[in-house]
Amino acid sequence: MSPGPILSVRGLSVRFGALRAVDDVSFDAQRGHITAVIGPNGAGKSSLFNLISGAIRPSAGRVEFDGRDVTGARPDRMLAHGLARSFQITNLFFELPVRENLRLAAQFLCGGRGLLRPVAASRVALQRVDELIERFRLQAQADALAGTLSHGEQRRLEIAVALAARPRMLLLDEPTQGMSHADTQETEAMIRSLAGDQLSILLVEHDVDLVMNLSDHVVVMHQGAKLAEGPPQQVRADAAVQAAYFGDAAHA
Repeated sequence: MSPGPILSVRGLSVRFGALRAVDDVSFDAQRGHITAVIGPNGAGKSSLFNLISGAIRPSAGRVEFDGRDVTGARPDRMLAHGLARSFQITNLFFELPVRENLRLAAQFLCGGRGLLRPVAASRVALQRVDELIERFRLQAQADALAGTLSHGEQRRLEIAVALAARPRMLLLDEPTQGMSHADTQETEAMIRSLAGDQLSILLVEHDVDLVMNLSDHVVVMHQGAKLAEGPPQQVRADAAVQAAYFGDAAHA
């Protein structure tokens, strides 16, 4: 394992016309930790997330993953380096069974060699599918079409799909959006159980209580810039953060 943070963001910026959606943002995400990015609507969280994951290219700055400069790399190259992401809007093959959604994602482990081979030949992928079905408690839904799952089950499946290629870092975009209280609690516990020596997590999330309970480190965005960062308790006590974010949340 290499020393230092697994993810380093330095001076990251992007413009959309006259709008500076992300303005000179820098932070580190430590190995095995859960790092969260929060902020009010329009703060630049999603744009920052898309810059890090390779969905959009920055106007300035760089992204380093595990000591490698991956600035602007395509999402498929990011995955090859060990960084995977989920999406704010559920991104599954709804017309395919749960097991097949996972198999298609796990095929990455075969280096593409198994894409045109019989399913039975992709032993590594199939083994990973079985592991994920058990880990995410999807045994009862394994042969059901993904489109028939509940919203909470679909979100859980999407995280499992993102993990199929055994990434070293997982980016989660609003993982509890639209969930019931019970599903949110279950997802919080699941995310906590995933982080560790083999996996680091970066998440964008609106649920402040979840972030404060779950995260090791919090980055607060406001109007495209980084407003504050630090341990959850420190961030929650920051007067500028309270004025820009928690005050709004308290009256929401």
